[in-house]
Amino acid sequence: MTQPTYFVEEDKILTALFDEGLDLLHVNKPGLELTYAERLLSLLPQRILDRISVHQHYFLKQEFDLRGIHIDRPEDAVPDGIRRHITRSTSDVNDLKAMKKQCDYVMLHSLFDSLHDGVKASLSEAEMREAHKAGLIDKHVYALGGMSLETIPYAKDLGFGGVVICGDLWNRFSIQHEVDFHGVIEHFKKLRKAVG
Repeated sequence: MTQPTYFVEEDKILTALFDEGLDLLHVNKPGLELTYAERLLSLLPQRILDRISVHQHYFLKQEFDLRGIHIDRPEDAVPDGIRRHITRSTSDVNDLKAMKKQCDYVMLHSLFDSLHDGVKASLSEAEMREAHKAGLIDKHVYALGGMSLETIPYAKDLGFGGVVICGDLWNRFSIQHEVDFHGVIEHFKKLRKAVG
């Protein structure tokens, strides 16, 4: 997942991440203007657009022929005209059964304390183990919140189908002070191997 702000080298870093094997990207820039989202997407190569979902400005899915949309709030309806490649987020394991029927996958948060925005873990280990045992956590549920090299094995053990990386990656690049993003790419390679 992108970090919530835009920065000058972002399109180059995102392209390099896809070149290194990034499967899917969620562009999540809450509260920021549409023009910034359009600019970022227009700078990315056409070959990767079909692996990107947007969290806001859903009409960008059609405008840029993106993979899909992501709905952050469980109570929000699917926008008219969008039928495929919808994903959602929830922090309630009780939402998973119904959401999985309507979505490609569901992001379950917050497993651990966030590494970038101060959000605290809201799910206990007991809750997650019970949800896994009940078949609620499976390949259609992705772990979100505090995902890092240290926590990926835990998410895999609980049966999650994927992990959403944000802070562990973006905290390795200072948007105000750096232009060399080699460290971000090298860390991504380690994350990719850990997910393997």
